[in-house]
Amino acid sequence: MSNFDEFLSANQPYAEAFEHGHLPMPPGRQVAVLTCMDARLHPEKFLGLDIGDAHMIRNAGGRASDDALRSLVISQRLLGTTEIVVIHHTDCGMLTFSNADLAAKIQDELGVNVGEQDFLPFPDLEQSVRDDVAILRASSLVPSDIPISGAIYDVRSGQLQEIVRA
Repeated sequence: MSNFDEFLSANQPYAEAFEHGHLPMPPGRQVAVLTCMDARLHPEKFLGLDIGDAHMIRNAGGRASDDALRSLVISQRLLGTTEIVVIHHTDCGMLTFSNADLAAKIQDELGVNVGEQDFLPFPDLEQSVRDDVAILRASSLVPSDIPISGAIYDVRSGQLQEIVRA
């Protein structure tokens, strides 16, 4: 049985007990969280959020990439969010490679030259949070009155540490 088959089976009792179909599209807490796709992170739980409370924007490293910015703009302009929180985490895979490393691996395994593709790895966890908050703060697509905070989630302790507010 594939994971997808298991997901379909698990969905049946979930759907039968589902009671959140009445929730509005805009998030109730008017916040968008940009965080990593790492499977060890369950941001709704460690932030005390429920279904419908916040937009979760997830990508490798929780980076303020062009696509993350696209999602944040839609979240703000069309769905009313008024705050952004950036969360990176300890033991992140983005700390373990360089663009050159991944480009060589792709070339070797797939025979594809990725050219100057930036996969947005980082060597310093705290600085990566500061950098991403700064990118969002500098964007003309994010109004200057939108609060932006940055934090690091510790995958071993479950603790969230504030790094920056902008």
